[in-house]
Amino acid sequence: MPFANINGRDIFYQDTGGDGPAVVFSHGLLMDHEMFAPQVEALRGAYRCIAWDERGHGQTAADSLEPFSYYDSADDLAGLLRHLGVRRAVLAGMSQGGFLSLRCALTHPDIVRALILIDTQAGCEDPAALVGHMELTAQWQAHGLSTEIADVVEHIILGENWPGAATWRAKWAKAKPVNLAQCMQTLANRDDITDRIATIEVPALVIHGDADMAIPLERAQVLIDEMPDAELVLIEGAGHAANLTHPRPVNAAIARFLGQLGA
Repeated sequence: MPFANINGRDIFYQDTGGDGPAVVFSHGLLMDHEMFAPQVEALRGAYRCIAWDERGHGQTAADSLEPFSYYDSADDLAGLLRHLGVRRAVLAGMSQGGFLSLRCALTHPDIVRALILIDTQAGCEDPAALVGHMELTAQWQAHGLSTEIADVVEHIILGENWPGAATWRAKWAKAKPVNLAQCMQTLANRDDITDRIATIEVPALVIHGDADMAIPLERAQVLIDEMPDAELVLIEGAGHAANLTHPRPVNAAIARFLGQLGA
């Protein structure tokens, strides 16, 4: 299986290869590279699709995890692209993956061809919601993943009665407490970059589920208002992981956007 040693950590990735323009997919909190399987399958014929597991997640997760920021994750992404010989790529990120993709565009602008931002934001967590998230995580760490906690996480990320939820519940049950704790601290401690995103001049496609419970739609509108070359696509009936639960309209929007880039 493909791993790259980036910044002292073995990063798992999948790469379809090929000569097409590169699109790199960065997943959300508690997810992994497999959440982008519908997009990789749809695009792999025309594009080089790269999907990876971020610190504390999937096959990159380890028995220890030092404190890190989304700027560190942005550096991981830039390092992975260097490892793969990719000079410039479209960065596609969902939620947490969008947090790090935006920061990568700020700190490594030369490698960013465009952005695809799915159910994400430039700001910080709502303080009231964050309290609940941290309490839930503390219970999870101390006692394991109960049915009640899994139900809450599923509802927030995947919505109600999505047929593929069992696969992700099984993954969450295997999460190690040390990774849960640090990944949540990274989420909670991130900075607000709203006042900086106007400097990101590459084209951006902002995709947002109109039923997203984790990040309100107005946070997506902020991206549109502040970034100089951004467009918004709403996915009707979709929640937080719109690309996973509603792949058909998301894939159509992404394909159109990539086609317009002329890449």
